[in-house]
Amino acid sequence: MPGSVAPDTPAIEKRFSAKSAAPIASDPITVLIVVPTLDGGAADAGAVELVRILQSAGHHTIVASRAGRLVADITSAGAEFVALDTGTNNPIAILRNALALGRLARDRQCDAIHAFGRAGAWSACIAAKLRGIPFVTSWYKGFQEQNVFKRLYNGVMARGVRVVAVSDQIAQLINDRYCTPWDKIAIVPCSIDFNRFDPAQVTHARIDAIRNSWGVKPETKVILVTGRILRRKGHDVVVKAVRRLKDMGLKDFLFVFVGEDRGHTHYTGELWDLVLSTGTMDVIRMAAPVSDMPAAYAASSVVVSAAIQPEGVQRALLEAQAMARAVVVSDLAAGADVVLTAPAVPEGRVTGLRFASGDDAALAATLLRLFFLSEPARNAMGRRGRDWVLGHFDGEGVAAQMLALYSEITGRPCAPGGDATVRQN
Repeated sequence: MPGSVAPDTPAIEKRFSAKSAAPIASDPITVLIVVPTLDGGAADAGAVELVRILQSAGHHTIVASRAGRLVADITSAGAEFVALDTGTNNPIAILRNALALGRLARDRQCDAIHAFGRAGAWSACIAAKLRGIPFVTSWYKGFQEQNVFKRLYNGVMARGVRVVAVSDQIAQLINDRYCTPWDKIAIVPCSIDFNRFDPAQVTHARIDAIRNSWGVKPETKVILVTGRILRRKGHDVVVKAVRRLKDMGLKDFLFVFVGEDRGHTHYTGELWDLVLSTGTMDVIRMAAPVSDMPAAYAASSVVVSAAIQPEGVQRALLEAQAMARAVVVSDLAAGADVVLTAPAVPEGRVTGLRFASGDDAALAATLLRLFFLSEPARNAMGRRGRDWVLGHFDGEGVAAQMLALYSEITGRPCAPGGDATVRQN
């Protein structure tokens, strides 16, 4: 098997202690984690999070994936990295990967295989059946199902002995589409590093550095749009809403798109064409991914997600709320378990505003409503957001749930103390 690969790109901030701090488990388990890439997407970050949870509890993990900038996080946590192109949907490659994963599971005496993506999940599912060990999946978003073949392809994610959903919204989608029994679905949210994403820890110098890199004047309101440049993220909806805001006479604002563009589709080109045709280039920046995201949130007035597909739990929205920033989300970008909005909660509890997905007029109107609020009202909304995520997305709680899940799967005590339970709907 190929050896470990560590890219030169700096690793993301650690949420869990490194292997030197890990307790020695009395009966450690070994888990093979299969993820398409390690570049920084939701599933990629989820795989890193699982590695840290298991390694910190004294267990062993092996990660099979294409190399990416998060490999350094995998190896620094004490896990083994194996380079394997698990993101391909070529049927022959899927079978070849299944055999490779099966050999890896046999050689490392793995107790379970955990998949974070569809193509890799097919290989992992076959390998798990060949080895007679549990197969587990994690869902971070809702997949489109344009036809019966796509439904079959996506369906492998519901074949695990346990299916991990990161939100109530995704759990409901899994149950609705595949009739997966509720006792097989475990709702385990992702966690946030509250020390890193703490507005009190971000200096004015860091905020000024970010705003200067964007060319932002002191009086300019920054609307931050995070997430990879993908069609399902709804960046085109944002551009059309920007045109409406300009037509309404709104001034001194700038939309900043911060996210990776992997160049796999023509969408970025289409987006630029739309920006040019709508005359919004003066108020839109397509920035490169930012290493200091806490400062980016602190430099913004509001964070927007205009997703047009179910997104489950977007870390960016949790991070923004942890930074006490108000958020504006489409009804598919986040469920009520991620962003509190009216009428689901009273106005005094809301942490953001919601609009109908795909509706640029509704997005423009929602942003205007937010900007017409007084600054104290917007700040209060942001503080409620921080209180909300502090109480529901802490690392210790998420780790306890995941270790309890593995205790159930393997029939062995995986969590120190062993008292945690997995949340089910």
